[in-house]
Amino acid sequence: MSSTGRPATLSAVERGHLAWWQRPAAWLFWEAPLARVAWLRLAVYAFVVLDVLVLHSTGRFHGAADPVWYQPLVVGQVLGLPAATVLLAELTRWGSVVLALLAMTGRAPRLLGWATVVCWAWFQYIAFSYGKVDHDRAGLLTVLLVLPTVGQARLRDDRRSQAAGFALRAAQLAAISTYFLAAIAKVRFGGWEWVNSATVARAVVRRGTWFSEWMLDYPALLVAAQWGLFTAELLSPVIFVLAVGWQRRVVGAWYLFHAATYAAISIAFWPHLVTLLAFVPLERAAEWVRWRWRRRRGLDEDVPAPPPLVAPGRDG
Repeated sequence: MSSTGRPATLSAVERGHLAWWQRPAAWLFWEAPLARVAWLRLAVYAFVVLDVLVLHSTGRFHGAADPVWYQPLVVGQVLGLPAATVLLAELTRWGSVVLALLAMTGRAPRLLGWATVVCWAWFQYIAFSYGKVDHDRAGLLTVLLVLPTVGQARLRDDRRSQAAGFALRAAQLAAISTYFLAAIAKVRFGGWEWVNSATVARAVVRRGTWFSEWMLDYPALLVAAQWGLFTAELLSPVIFVLAVGWQRRVVGAWYLFHAATYAAISIAFWPHLVTLLAFVPLERAAEWVRWRWRRRRGLDEDVPAPPPLVAPGRDG
């Protein structure tokens, strides 16, 4: 029995193992471990701090830009957001840092969660209202929006809730939508020449490394890689008809793809990689790390290893 009095063996509905077309509401609002949300929350808010200070700090410079270059996005037009000032850029930047650090404690998850997403989203808005909009941030924005709806969740919380399940499912849908919509955008804006021309070759010429420069001698290979990427993105929603264990294998393959992309052209979609963690049983990963640490020190040698991360287990 769990601490909530429920049987240790969970139904397919509770584990979220039903296909979405069988019972859409049960699939969307499945009962997920609160500990998984707590670990995801910790990772997401830690990333927010790293993001605004190191990875994507360009918004701070736009505070000093001439307002003539300000091109408000749709949300800015609807809300009537003004051009950034130095003060506004710094307030949203450092506000994101302070609020995310406080949110990592798990205290006041709704208040601090909503405040963090407002600050971070506004800082991103400042960054993107003067040029290119990065599509890899849509998923993380979704995660930041749904995390406060879960409420209290502890790192070793053995309770389950539909609110946790909905937050994880929304994050999963956002992550996969990023892939699918990227495929649509490639042919919508670049046409079929995106996959038939020298798109990747140009990227390698501009940003290539020793890992990829040899590929320039094999242009057909690069064109095949373009078609492979386009096909994988277009078929990415298929992940939701797979068993949970195979979903995690597919996510592992996506992580390997992003690692190869970074090695080849030094581009990483960091916010998207954080969003993909919604597919990972993070609380079991933490359990496995603790088990390895104690085994190395000769503690709990008779305790069996936790189940593999690709196995659904009783926790979904």
